[in-house]
Amino acid sequence: MLIYVNARAKYDGDGSKEKPFKHINDAAKIAVAGDEVLVAPGLYREYVSPVNGGEEGNPIIYRSTEPLGAIISGAERITNWEPYQDNVWKVSLHNDTFGDYNPYTTLVWGDWYFGPAINHTGAVYMNDFTFYEVQSLEGCLKGEVDERSWEPEKSIYKWYTKQNGEYTEIYANFHGKNPNEENVEINVRRRVFMPKETGRNYIQVSGFKLKMAATTWAPPASFQDGLIGPHWSKGWVIEDCEVSHSKCVGISLGKYRDPENDQYFTHRHLKTPTQMERDAVCRGQYHGWTKENIGHHLVRRNHIHHCEQAGIVGRMGAVFSTIEDNHIHHINIMQELIGAEVAGIKLHAAIDVLMRRNHIHHCFTGIWCDWQAQGTRLTQNFLHDNHPPKGDIEKGQLNQDIFVEVSHGPTIIDNNVCLSKHSMRIASQGCAIIHNLCSGPFISIGGGTDTPLEDGRIDMRYTPYHIRHRTEVAGFMTFLHGDHRIYNNIFIQKWGQDKNEAVTGTSLFNEYPLYEDWIKDFELENEFPSMMKMHNAHFGKLPVWINGNVYLNGAEAFDKEEKQLTLEESIKLELIEHDGHYTLETNIAEYLNAFKVNLIQTEMLGVAFEPEQRFESADETDIIFNQDFYGNHRDLTPYPGPFATLEDSYEFIKK
Repeated sequence: MLIYVNARAKYDGDGSKEKPFKHINDAAKIAVAGDEVLVAPGLYREYVSPVNGGEEGNPIIYRSTEPLGAIISGAERITNWEPYQDNVWKVSLHNDTFGDYNPYTTLVWGDWYFGPAINHTGAVYMNDFTFYEVQSLEGCLKGEVDERSWEPEKSIYKWYTKQNGEYTEIYANFHGKNPNEENVEINVRRRVFMPKETGRNYIQVSGFKLKMAATTWAPPASFQDGLIGPHWSKGWVIEDCEVSHSKCVGISLGKYRDPENDQYFTHRHLKTPTQMERDAVCRGQYHGWTKENIGHHLVRRNHIHHCEQAGIVGRMGAVFSTIEDNHIHHINIMQELIGAEVAGIKLHAAIDVLMRRNHIHHCFTGIWCDWQAQGTRLTQNFLHDNHPPKGDIEKGQLNQDIFVEVSHGPTIIDNNVCLSKHSMRIASQGCAIIHNLCSGPFISIGGGTDTPLEDGRIDMRYTPYHIRHRTEVAGFMTFLHGDHRIYNNIFIQKWGQDKNEAVTGTSLFNEYPLYEDWIKDFELENEFPSMMKMHNAHFGKLPVWINGNVYLNGAEAFDKEEKQLTLEESIKLELIEHDGHYTLETNIAEYLNAFKVNLIQTEMLGVAFEPEQRFESADETDIIFNQDFYGNHRDLTPYPGPFATLEDSYEFIKK
């Protein structure tokens, strides 16, 4: 059945073509499997909560009849601002305006949030630009630059809120503009498109502009809020949408609310958030977290920007999903929110998740795979400018293109272009890093997995690994480090060494053994081995396999690498942007023409040590790495790096 919605209809109707609904949520109350909700262009200031789900092969489809013509907003326009003092204007709203959720009394706070509890989930927007919150009326009046911002020139636009009896007062510094003559909005709804209940499967959302939600902080052992999301279900498609201006998260593929383990540390303080993440994984087994019930989402061709926690987030609920062809940028650039859940894409337990052909830039971190990146593949992604625009990256600051944290693998990172100051933070085991271009260093090699305590003890993080290609837990283990395969990459020292004192290349692995040296300690021919004799070996560094890489402009090679190319010549690598098109100009072709390497495939890579799982596709078929960044075919003796051919320039298009 076709159900019609048109905000511009003269009267509210019954959903027929002749008498369309005026509100999308009215259609969401009656749509069932096989129905298509056709939404006419217009502005829909509402929260859409689908009551029903679809069926496999027979989804419920919500479609904007004109691409990005239907706009669903969590904000309301304010036109009754009153002058207060200088450039500051004031509006007073009765608290009944907000119903049971007032963003101007709700703070951004929770597990893994490292900043002070001072920012509200509310926001003030002028012409689709977000103002900066301050904690005093004096700060609002001053309207000074916030040096933390990645766009400091815009940070002079401030807002402040306080309660006055039954009223919420909002003050904003418009720097000479009249807010009643501009499009000034405040967010009032917590979400824009998400079922209130879990298990609303097989819903497709196509072609909408979704914006301005007062979302809450979304840590892993918690209900994970988002402007739009499936809320712990299966088989959603979110495609061709523009998602922007969420206070915290844009698209949430994340966790349900477990009443016994929902931000446990924040509310009860007695156990660490790390422990409660382990508990969340185990409890998830009792709450339907299986391959049959959860995940399998498709998030594609979306434009996601200006969210202050993450563009896409997901703890456990994103398993078996594909995230492709998205353009994600300007995430956490205001620097108002500080925590461990901040990235363009931030996933926990990305089991068998494929992330490909995404363009991610100007984000605090590009892609962050935390815990259980087992069967995860990151391929053909274009990442750049995922670092502060000025100054060095301070030691410990989590700015990088790709971050894989406390995972046992297998994680495949191939054919990516990583041009930020830090290319990859690998505080994990079991990664296969193949045919990438990296202009920044690896960091956190051999570290980043444990936490030192004040009395000298070490809090060793042990995290789960799983039955192959499923969610059921197979075991837990701490981190020995190593177990990486690094083949056929190009490393170029573009940025110079920063305060992290990290050099680009693989020399950071010099203290790691080769397999043939490591295996000797285990006496495989001994029928009666001694457990105590091998105890040290069982907790020693795991081997690495590194070969076929190129090192330029001072990048340094692994000292046991048999086939590699190190050049002292000055290599050009410059990314140029013009009207949304990016060109990478380089003279690498002049120097690499004679250096060919072996074609890599699954059978050559062995298995990740802890889960004993191959570096293979989610359907358990072998991968032959014979497609480059563009999808072009590689021959049997390819060039290193992400491109099958050597050119003077490579074209990228902003998606």
